Amino acid sequence: MTPGRGTLHPLSLLVQTAALAAALAQGTLPAFLPCELQPHGLVNCNWLFLKSVPHFSAAAPRANITSLSLLSNRIHHLHNSDFAHLSSLRSLNLKWNCPPAGLSPMHFPCHMTIEPNTFLAVPTLEELNLSYNSITTVPALPSSLVSLSLSRTSILVLDPTHLAGLHALRFLYMDGNCYYKNPCPRALEVAPGALLGLGNLTHLSLKYNNLTEVPRRLPPSLESLLLSYNHIVTLAPEDLANLTALRVLDVGGNCRRCDHARNPCIECPKGFPKLHPDTFSHLSRLEGLVLKDSSLYRLDTRWFRGLGSLRVLDLSENFLYTCITKTTAFQGLARLTKLNLSFNYHKKVSFAHLHLASSFRGLLSLKELDMHGIFFRSLSETTLQPLAHLPKLQTLHLQMNFINQAQLSIFEAFPGLLYVDLSDNRISGAMRPAATTGKADGRGKLRLPTRNLAQGPLNTLGSEDFMPNCKPFSFTLDLSRNNLVTVQPEMFAHLSRLQCLRLSHNSISQAVNGSQFVPLTSLRVLDLSHNKLDLYHGRSFTELPRLEALDLSYNSQPFSMQGVGHNLSFVAQLPALRYLSLAHNGIHSRVSQQLCSASVRALDFSGNALSQMWAEGDLYLHFFQGLRSLVLLDLSQNHLHTLLPRNLDNLPKSLRLLRLRDNKLAFFNWSSLALLPELEALDLAGNQLKALSNGSLPSSTQLRRLDLSGNSITFVAPGFFALAKVLQELNLSANALRTVEPSWFGSLVGTLKILDVSANPLHCACGAVFVDFLLEVQAAVPGLPSRVKCGSPGQLRGRSIFAQDLRLCLDEALSWGCFGLSLLTVALGLAVPMLYHLCGWDLWYCFHLCLAWLPRRGQRRGADTLLYDAFVVFDKAQSAVADWVYNELRVQLEERRGRRALRLCLEERDWLPGKTLFENLWASIYSSRKTLFVLAHTDRVSGLLRASFLLAQQRLLEDRKDVVVLVILRPDAYRSRYVRLRQHLCRQSVLLWPQQPSGQGSFWAQLGMTLTRDNRHFYNQNFCRGPTTAG
Repeated sequence: MTPGRGTLHPLSLLVQTAALAAALAQGTLPAFLPCELQPHGLVNCNWLFLKSVPHFSAAAPRANITSLSLLSNRIHHLHNSDFAHLSSLRSLNLKWNCPPAGLSPMHFPCHMTIEPNTFLAVPTLEELNLSYNSITTVPALPSSLVSLSLSRTSILVLDPTHLAGLHALRFLYMDGNCYYKNPCPRALEVAPGALLGLGNLTHLSLKYNNLTEVPRRLPPSLESLLLSYNHIVTLAPEDLANLTALRVLDVGGNCRRCDHARNPCIECPKGFPKLHPDTFSHLSRLEGLVLKDSSLYRLDTRWFRGLGSLRVLDLSENFLYTCITKTTAFQGLARLTKLNLSFNYHKKVSFAHLHLASSFRGLLSLKELDMHGIFFRSLSETTLQPLAHLPKLQTLHLQMNFINQAQLSIFEAFPGLLYVDLSDNRISGAMRPAATTGKADGRGKLRLPTRNLAQGPLNTLGSEDFMPNCKPFSFTLDLSRNNLVTVQPEMFAHLSRLQCLRLSHNSISQAVNGSQFVPLTSLRVLDLSHNKLDLYHGRSFTELPRLEALDLSYNSQPFSMQGVGHNLSFVAQLPALRYLSLAHNGIHSRVSQQLCSASVRALDFSGNALSQMWAEGDLYLHFFQGLRSLVLLDLSQNHLHTLLPRNLDNLPKSLRLLRLRDNKLAFFNWSSLALLPELEALDLAGNQLKALSNGSLPSSTQLRRLDLSGNSITFVAPGFFALAKVLQELNLSANALRTVEPSWFGSLVGTLKILDVSANPLHCACGAVFVDFLLEVQAAVPGLPSRVKCGSPGQLRGRSIFAQDLRLCLDEALSWGCFGLSLLTVALGLAVPMLYHLCGWDLWYCFHLCLAWLPRRGQRRGADTLLYDAFVVFDKAQSAVADWVYNELRVQLEERRGRRALRLCLEERDWLPGKTLFENLWASIYSSRKTLFVLAHTDRVSGLLRASFLLAQQRLLEDRKDVVVLVILRPDAYRSRYVRLRQHLCRQSVLLWPQQPSGQGSFWAQLGMTLTRDNRHFYNQNFCRGPTTAG
């Protein structure tokens, strides 16, 4: 057996236990192994595959633990004492330990057992999360509980006794206990008044539970009630009668629109849902109402009567495509700030125009309107006319509407508008004048072939680290993912106040010459990523004097064209430009020899071919030198194999962050960092560095952050980091380090704030110095208890450095003892074969001579204890043989011999059910004095007869006992060579059934004698002496 998780060597166990006890006494080990202590008293035990709750050492500051997270482990049993020692525990997360079979990734059944006093032993507990665990009843809970989550469990019944005494409970979550991913035999049953005793309950969530009605007699203190995605298709005033304090009500998804569903869906019955006109009339404090995915075709003005405080209304995923053009339901909602009307489209129909109802004018407080997915093809000044005078409107979502003509100048009439999203449409240019106007009542319809339509991916900037976000700006327009091929100035007429414009993921392939964006005099951010722009003219974008950020990433097609030049001199003519992205363009040749700008502070040049540019002698050596104010430079993914000192020397001296990730650097001249005196952060992750041995970090460097993760570093020279006096963050993760030496850092150890050495194959041998060192700086090592793991020896691979196999830690005396024992074993291994070869026969004779002198009482005692005198084997398929055994053999030997009756073992009678055939066969042969074979013929023997004969022969070899007795019922049958040989050697063990009745008495007497005496006495002395035994 290979050494692993077996029995520990006693001495090594004693030594390691003593060392561990000493370490704990000194307080050097992390306090909450195998978990990690995080700020604010949180102990993180997530994803550790624990099978029980860890019991932290008494020396650990257990009283400081306020939060314990055991997310995603394998704890199936909670004991009364598991949390009793955590006197200050307030928050406990046990989510995803024993999920129901339907929610388990492998669909394995599981059941969590919780002992009665598990949580009662923690009187300070305020927050408990038991979600995604297969529990069938609510456990006993302390009265201090404020928040309780029982979502995605197997609890299907709630009655007053389950939550009795929880007077402080304010938040109760029981979502997803009965739905398609967590199937159940019946819907969740909430008994009337089951929650009435929770006098402080303010938030109740019962989503995805197959409820068919609102639970009765809910506590009047409720402020938030979430009942979405059940099967409640009827709502009346009495359902919400006493909930006058309600502020948020979610009843969406109860009568679904299945043509837009992303999961299994039950079509809403015809004529439903049924909402009484006065359902919400008494909810005067209601601020949020969700009626999404409810198959609504109309809006009843009476539904919103009395909802003067309503601020958020979600009507998405209904059939209100016609209703929103004529409804009067919005007239009384003067305080509404957010309205969602998305995906209220007509099935397979796109309208030519959309005219909103005049009642939208009454939404005087509206700030955000979501109208994506309604499907209308034209956006004109009449489309949003009712919204033009809403003083507080800030955000307008119009994406995914198949709009192909858009009059963007209409947004001039919206002075307070901050964000307009027109992405994922089909806009191809400026709007052409229309001869007629249609409405959404049917004229101008276009049939769509698509059935299921879902919202597309969110738009993201290509250089999220460098490029600024558009949120702080006063007006943003998003036209990404449209069909734009060219950009004309007339598109942006009257949009002079626009500050952020996104045109990414279009097909713009024109050569920009400084005239495309003339109206946008206030533009500060322009995103043109993922297009095909031709940068040929020297005055590109010069019409934008206030432009601060320009994203030209992923415009690689023009740069891949052979023989075409590219002019980047326009950068010098943008006086306000601070952020520039030229990333992922494959730039490699025929571009301006130098980028010049006095204002650019961040440049993303990743994903190009700088290795080819710098290989052209001095042609592009000074490419970045003209960026005199540059602070951030990203040169990742530029296929760099080496970085010469002269390349670094020609970078701007103002650089503070240099990113060289994911290149092919196998060597780096560390002394050349002195050429960048202001550099504070260097990112070399994902390269091919194998050793840090060529010099060290220079003493003059101002580096504060150094990322060397994802390389192949196996060796670090002593003192390599020692001279970098201001270094605070060092990332050495995901390398090939087998140790971490304090000599690498010198006096720098005390100033490090972050030292990441995770994902290295550390060699966890006894006396490894890195363990003591990491314990000294453990406050700076992220994930020390769980993420810093051993890579060798094999028994410890993938385990924490604090979970060493104790047998591997042996003291010196024990090591010498093991060496002596091994030497003795080798000597004996050589001597024994030699002695056997020289005097083997003499030794064998002496051994058996001594064995013969030993007393044989034990053997005789063993023979007397045999259960049967004979085990009878025959072919059951031959009815005549079976009849002879049961009616002749059994009767004669068991019933008619009186006190000399023999004990026979028969398969049909004496074999034990439940055991395998081989177990019964082996027990029968070894528990019987003889094995009696009853044969009609001897030439063909197979099946059970053959197996029994082989076991009998095995017993002959092991015990030296010949137990075979043959009875041949047909003397005239052919006899095999084995039978004839046995007749010569041991005639009495081969008996023939006489054909004459007069000879049967002699047969039975001879058979009885053969079965009661040893076969040794029957062997013919002229041929052999039979099997001999000592004695």
